[in-house]
Amino acid sequence: MIQLLIVDDEVHVVERLFSTIQWGSVGVEQVYKAYSGMEALEMLEQISIDIVITDIQMPGISGLQLIDEINRRWPKTKCILLSGYSDFNYAKEAILQGTEDYLLKPVTEEDLLSTVSRVKDKLQREWEEVVSRQRLSYTLKENLPLLRGNLLNDLLQGRKISDQSLREKMQMLELMDYHDHAFAIMMIRLESEFLEYDIGRLSLMEYAIGNMVEELFGEKFDSWHAKDAHDYLVFVMKGKGLRDAPDKEETAWLERTASVLQSAVKNYLKGKISILVSNWGQFPNDMNGLYNRSLSAFRKRIGNEHELFMRLGDEQAATELTALQRLYEPPTLNHLLEAARWEDTEEKLSVIFDEMEAKYSESQEHLLEVYFSVASAFAYIAHKNGRQLHQLIGADYDRMTEGIPFRTVNQLREWSVRALQRMKEDMDQERKDSRVSLINEIRSFIEQNLASDVSLQSIADHVYLHPVYVSKIYKLETGDNLSDYVNRLRMDKAAYLLKHSQDKIYEIATQLGYQRPHSFNHAFKKHYGMTPQEYRDQYA
Repeated sequence: MIQLLIVDDEVHVVERLFSTIQWGSVGVEQVYKAYSGMEALEMLEQISIDIVITDIQMPGISGLQLIDEINRRWPKTKCILLSGYSDFNYAKEAILQGTEDYLLKPVTEEDLLSTVSRVKDKLQREWEEVVSRQRLSYTLKENLPLLRGNLLNDLLQGRKISDQSLREKMQMLELMDYHDHAFAIMMIRLESEFLEYDIGRLSLMEYAIGNMVEELFGEKFDSWHAKDAHDYLVFVMKGKGLRDAPDKEETAWLERTASVLQSAVKNYLKGKISILVSNWGQFPNDMNGLYNRSLSAFRKRIGNEHELFMRLGDEQAATELTALQRLYEPPTLNHLLEAARWEDTEEKLSVIFDEMEAKYSESQEHLLEVYFSVASAFAYIAHKNGRQLHQLIGADYDRMTEGIPFRTVNQLREWSVRALQRMKEDMDQERKDSRVSLINEIRSFIEQNLASDVSLQSIADHVYLHPVYVSKIYKLETGDNLSDYVNRLRMDKAAYLLKHSQDKIYEIATQLGYQRPHSFNHAFKKHYGMTPQEYRDQYA
């Protein structure tokens, strides 16, 4: 939907165009008003405007100067000139300024809507070009390394991605087919001199190491790498043309070449690295488990020592304590609750407890681990919203004060889901009450200031919110545009005054905020199908 701004120092012109034109018929969602070039620029700095309709001759900043500034600062915004001056020189300069059209006052509604519709169609075509397949393809290629790294990090962290979706993403990112192939993880930690580099220089070193890996290993292995959350460079290595794990000779070659990489980094990049090479797993199912075991081995076996090389043996799997996977894989409970993704949070809890029941139903230690994580997430989001947890979950809070609150997975599941539902209901009600209060305050302000300034900006200033937010929330809660409500309120009050008061028509127009009776007459006839005088005569 389009947002449009009308700019003219003649108030009655702005009001007539604002209140009498059926902008919605050409896809204009919101219309804004400005009475000078400076006011228009201030509004453009706050609100994303698609089309500006401006007069030429205005005090201070002229229409042409305004258009020149818009073209410089907001090149996607389209401008239409509206003026009573038919001098060709104005039209010629307007065309040179990149104006979309030049309309002479008084402009008919048909001509104005036709012009706006044409400009809107041009905007649509330009945005279609921005998101065209060719343009997106070019942008995608520019960002391939980053996007590949992000996808790999998702897999390392255990994010669940359907097989079909993963295949499509890897194909889009022009990655080799890893599915159902054997792979190993090569984890590299930068040490010594590298730790003293600034971010820019360190990034260059990481890039150089990535190139070294491709050069040294490229003869026999395909690689895909990312920088993980712990600042390790993680390479997924797959034998070229192989589906199964390489034989002992190829594996030995991989390890020897890793040692060569260490020497090359030391000699040519003047820094030290430690390297861990994992055992073989199957892509993608073993990715998260192999990564976590590699991290653990790096921490336990290499620690703070520098320039070491380690091979993660198969025997490590038996000695490693199994952790809860679903509890910690992204998105976390905290992230889901922060985004108010209630259904996804409930699904997250469901898969956590399903894993608990399948693998750890007899483990009190794992039960406590889940309880502490869930309770911490609930308390975090409650406090972040300025509430106390006991206010949100009521009696269920009492269970948290008991020594060991839950003895079974099912008890903890029921408590978690029930507490989540109460939090959701409370926050939904609070948001609803807040919005109802906001709508009432907006309407009260409009009713009290109908004779003066009831522009979107003045309403937004009154409630201390951004104009775009005010407009969107009003439409979301009521189904109406705010400008439609203002116009309807004016017409209702006009009809009442015409029937029940002796005020002259120009006095009624002033009471309703119209600067000129002609604008009021035009708006009234458009709304009721007759002039104010005809309406009064009808009820006399």
